[in-house]
Amino acid sequence: MTAATDHDNTRHRIDDLGRLAALYGEPGEASVRKEVDRLHPHYRAIIEAAPFAVLATAGPDGLDASPRGDAPGFVVVQDDRTLLLPDRRGNNRTDSLRNVIADPRVALLFMVPGMGETLRVNGRAHISVAPDLLARFEVVGKLPRSVLVIAIETAYFQCSRAIVRSALWDASRHVERQTLPSPGAILAALTQASIDGAAYDRDLPGRLKTSLY
Repeated sequence: MTAATDHDNTRHRIDDLGRLAALYGEPGEASVRKEVDRLHPHYRAIIEAAPFAVLATAGPDGLDASPRGDAPGFVVVQDDRTLLLPDRRGNNRTDSLRNVIADPRVALLFMVPGMGETLRVNGRAHISVAPDLLARFEVVGKLPRSVLVIAIETAYFQCSRAIVRSALWDASRHVERQTLPSPGAILAALTQASIDGAAYDRDLPGRLKTSLY
């Protein structure tokens, strides 16, 4: 059997919990005790400092992981069991929101630039368009389309290994943007040039400035 096909060999698949436990063993005490069913004040501090999070959802059409970002604290801690996440202007695909309607389970990964640890929050969400709730998230005169109200079920921090290994916050490791395909180049290739890639890239900076909120 060649190395290229060895991973397909069923002998090497871990497909039951017993084999998985035998491979990894039991988690350490800290890994278990850091998980709680509400927001500890230390976890709240991380959320209030975070300008970026990834929202994960699941639905009948599949999974979705959506980047969310704004000024630090854009995800509001309503109380130690509830988070509020405004849905700002975007591409109107509504993948995450359609999933929430079908399956309320959500997961959030909070990231703070310069901090190695991340914060993971799991819970259940519903979509609200209550006027007083939307008004709480007004920015430059613009309201969000909706707000996700998230009931927290578990919260825990993730250690810094992934961030350290990736050197994510090391500016000397950041790539030059022009070395990778631009949004216009990607769209032109995927649409056989029915979308004018050069025009898309030319107009994008101005469009971003006028459509953030």
